[in-house]
Amino acid sequence: MAQTKQTGHYANVNGLMLYYEIHGHGFPLVLVHGGGSSIPANFSYWLPLFSVTHKVIAVEMQAHGRTADIDRVTTFEQDADDIAALLRSIGVEKADLLGFSNGATTSLQVGIRHPTLVRKLVLASGTYKRNGMPEGFFEGMIQATMEVMPDELKTSFLKINPDKAALQKMFDRDKARMIGFKDIDDSLIRAVKVPVLLLNGDKDVVSNDHVVAISKLLPNAKLLIVPGGHGEYMGETDAKEVKGKLPGATAAIIEEFLHQDEK
Repeated sequence: MAQTKQTGHYANVNGLMLYYEIHGHGFPLVLVHGGGSSIPANFSYWLPLFSVTHKVIAVEMQAHGRTADIDRVTTFEQDADDIAALLRSIGVEKADLLGFSNGATTSLQVGIRHPTLVRKLVLASGTYKRNGMPEGFFEGMIQATMEVMPDELKTSFLKINPDKAALQKMFDRDKARMIGFKDIDDSLIRAVKVPVLLLNGDKDVVSNDHVVAISKLLPNAKLLIVPGGHGEYMGETDAKEVKGKLPGATAAIIEEFLHQDEK
């Protein structure tokens, strides 16, 4: 493992030089960003809060942020395997995971594929079946170009990786992953026995009906619907309106969930 000049490290997992950061002390909490994103784009507000009581392990997945692309198709299952390999390589036997958007789908796949590594899951604005997205989303994704990517996410990427070709590669990888996305089978979702907190905005991209349906499949789930759109409740870079106290209040609820039943 090599350390960057800041707080970051690189680990060679499954042939990928995966960038990750460690902040704070306590029970491990893995932060998994969404599509087109990075650690600062999604977690600049929440990371300092959670690192007070957790050993926060924030990751940047293949082709995102400071993790370069490799010649390998990206899937949520592969991302989950990369996170599992990272945790094992740094000696983490069990962790909580908090994933946002595509990161929530990845985090659920960690729970499905590597259950012994997971204590609790926080799945924020995640998609588990194609019908969770607005009508026409997947058809529109086929025609999507870089122009549809929010400027805030482009700017955030280029601040930490000024390579515009890498930005295009990230967009292409995320586009292909979504076009090829397949529903997660109900039986796999039901098999996730750990406590799960599902989080969604009342005006989110992901439908609330979708999140409610998933909450009924998970054996040990809690559900929280908060005001706002995609990422507003966490102070995410692309949020069009960050309501003053909402990100902190939501983080406090997540903290309470994560610390319940601790001995």
